[in-house]
Amino acid sequence: MMTESRRSVVATGSGRVRGVVEGPVVAFRGVPYAASPVGGLRFAPPRGHPGWSGVWDAARSGPAVPQAHSRLEGVMGPRGPDWDEDGCLNLNVWTPAAALAEGAVARPVLVWFHGGGWSSGSGGWDWYDGARLAALGDITVVTANYRIGPLGFLHLPAIGAGNLGPQDQGAVLRWVAENIAAFGGDPALITVGGQSAGAYSTMSLATDPATSGMIRRIIVQSGPLGLPPQEPADATTTTTAYLHLLGIDPADDPGRALRALPWQRLQDAYGQLDDGLDHKPGDIAPPMWSVLGGPGQPRAWQEAVAEGALDDTDVLIGSVSDEMTAFLEADARVQSFTRDEALTLLGALPGRLGTDAPLAYERYEAQHPDATPSRLYTELAGDRVFGDGGLQVAAHRADRGLPAYVYRFTRRPEPDEHRLGATHCAELPFLFGTFDTFPDAPMLGTVNGHDHDLARSFAGALAAFVTTGSPNGDGLADWHPDGPGPDPYVMRFGPEPV
Repeated sequence: MMTESRRSVVATGSGRVRGVVEGPVVAFRGVPYAASPVGGLRFAPPRGHPGWSGVWDAARSGPAVPQAHSRLEGVMGPRGPDWDEDGCLNLNVWTPAAALAEGAVARPVLVWFHGGGWSSGSGGWDWYDGARLAALGDITVVTANYRIGPLGFLHLPAIGAGNLGPQDQGAVLRWVAENIAAFGGDPALITVGGQSAGAYSTMSLATDPATSGMIRRIIVQSGPLGLPPQEPADATTTTTAYLHLLGIDPADDPGRALRALPWQRLQDAYGQLDDGLDHKPGDIAPPMWSVLGGPGQPRAWQEAVAEGALDDTDVLIGSVSDEMTAFLEADARVQSFTRDEALTLLGALPGRLGTDAPLAYERYEAQHPDATPSRLYTELAGDRVFGDGGLQVAAHRADRGLPAYVYRFTRRPEPDEHRLGATHCAELPFLFGTFDTFPDAPMLGTVNGHDHDLARSFAGALAAFVTTGSPNGDGLADWHPDGPGPDPYVMRFGPEPV
C-alpha cells in the first residue's frame, strides 16, 4: 500500500472530509453516504446522513456490513473480521490529485460494487483499493458497502424491509451524482460496474428507471445473470423459515423483535437457514437476494433489455474462463459424477439460457473428448450461470446496431495445484493492481512481469471504456465490439485456456 504523505479536504453535502494524498491520487476512505442502519433504522430504507461538524477523517476504511466469512476464502484467501453495523454504510473515493486543482477538468467516474453472493464483502477492503486504477486511467473511482445477508435482503415489506441492499446501492449512486464534483469527478459521466453479485447489481441499477438516468456506461464482470430474481412468494416462504429459526412470531410485531436482537444472532440464524437448503452443485443462490417487483428490481433484466433499457448505455461485459471451479472443484459430489448425473443436474440449474442441456453437453464433449463428466458439468454450469447472459445482452445489442464489448479472462495461476484455471474472481487483482493484497490466494499463484503487463492491459482497457465508451486507446489491444451473427467477438486477456 502507498504511504500517507499529506492530506486534502473536500466539502460534501453532509460535511467536510479529509483525505490522504498517496502519490498522484487522493484517497477518501470510509465516508458515510447514509445514516447508520441501527436501532429503528435497521431493516429500513437508507436515510440521509445527519451530517457532522468539523472535518471527517477519511484516512481509513469504515467498517464492513456484518457478515459471515466468505465461502470463497479457500480461493481468494481469508479476511479478518472488520464488520460493525454502526457506520457500515460508507464509501471510498480515489481521485487524481490534479483533478482537485482549481479549474481542473472533471474526471470520468467509476462506481464499482463488490461481489460476495449478496452475503459477504466490503468496498473498503484493500483487495478493491482504487488508487492504482484511478492513477492508471486518470479517473475517479468509488467503491461502497451495501447491506448484505439478512440485513440487506430480508423480505418483510410490512416493516419496511424490501431489497434494502439494492436501495443502498441506489443511495450510493445518488450520493455520487450530488457530491462527486467536489472530488474532481464528472457527475454527467458515471460508469457503474461490479463483479459477481456486484455485476448483477449493476444490471439492476442500469435497467431500473429510478437509477438508470444517472448511468452513462456499465461494466459487468462475471455477473450471475442466469440466476433470476426471487419470486415474492418464494422470498416470503424464506422469511417465514428465518423468523421461525429466530423464535419470532410473524404476527407479533416482528419488526420490533428483529431490531432488538444483536446482529450476530441474525447472522447465525441466516447461516442455519443456508445450511438447511438443498443446494445442488452449481446452485450458487444464497438464502436471500433481490426480490422481483421490489425496490431496485422492478423487472428481470431480460425483459428490461428487450424493451430497450440499455439502448442509451455503453456496455462492457465479460467473464473468466473457469467460473465455476471456485465452487465445484472441491465438491466431492461433482468429482464423482457420471455422465447421466451431470446431465440430470444441468437440466435443473436456474436460468436455462441457450441450448438444451443434452445438446450443450454433447457439444462440449466433442470439443473436449478427454474431459471427465465433472469437468464438463463445471464448464457448462459456469456458462449457464455466468457466461450466457452476457452473450445474450451483446447479441441483443448487435441486432439493434449497438456496440457491446465482450471479454474472456483466461489467465490461470502458476502453480495451479487446486485445478482452478481462471476461476471466479481471478481478474480482480488485475483490475485493481492489488497483487500484494492476495498473498495466500490459490486463484492468483505466483505473479511475474507478464502478469503486471496483463494488469496494465486489462485495467487500462476498462479505464479507457470509463472515459470514452471504448476500451481502445494508446498502447491497448484492438478490441472490436460484438457484431451480428452466431459468433460473437470476444476479447481474451491471458493465454488461451488449456
